[in-house]
Amino acid sequence: MSILVTGGARSGKSSFAERLTLSLANQAVYVATGQAFDEEMKLRIALHRKLREANGSAWETLEEPHALPALLDRLSGGKAVLVDCLTLWLSNVLLAVEDQEDRQERVEREIARLEHSVSSFQGVLVLVTNEVGDGIVPEYALGRLYRDLAGRMNALLARSSKQVFLVTAGIPIELKSREYLL
Repeated sequence: MSILVTGGARSGKSSFAERLTLSLANQAVYVATGQAFDEEMKLRIALHRKLREANGSAWETLEEPHALPALLDRLSGGKAVLVDCLTLWLSNVLLAVEDQEDRQERVEREIARLEHSVSSFQGVLVLVTNEVGDGIVPEYALGRLYRDLAGRMNALLARSSKQVFLVTAGIPIELKSREYLL
């Protein structure tokens, strides 16, 4: 069963997703996709680790900035899994092929691989992603491509997820439940 948690930056998505995951399983794997390229990101990652450690031994943390679909395939059928976050993973994948002429097609193939891994996942899978399409239109082509890819990725994963939550101002709102028919 996959559950998608989306919302804006600093909206409370991650803390909600962590509580949700632990309400469904006593122990879980926390898959972190962020990379510490600067001091601010290093501090952010350290804070997230510290907060998870405060929950005791409930979390096993794995870091996977690129090969997320393959990791989900390996973790399927085991402990509950929380992935935080898909939009960081997407930026990692996009930046890895930024100079390629066929970069959009390459990233779209990776998104399709991710969707296959999510839809075939056995067990509890909670996915955190950012809603990036509510802001201004990015000034640069790469920013617009990222926004468009993120929107398509989120829509694709929302369709294949059993539940979808939007978190805004720290309040989770269920957008789609198991009984919801598209």
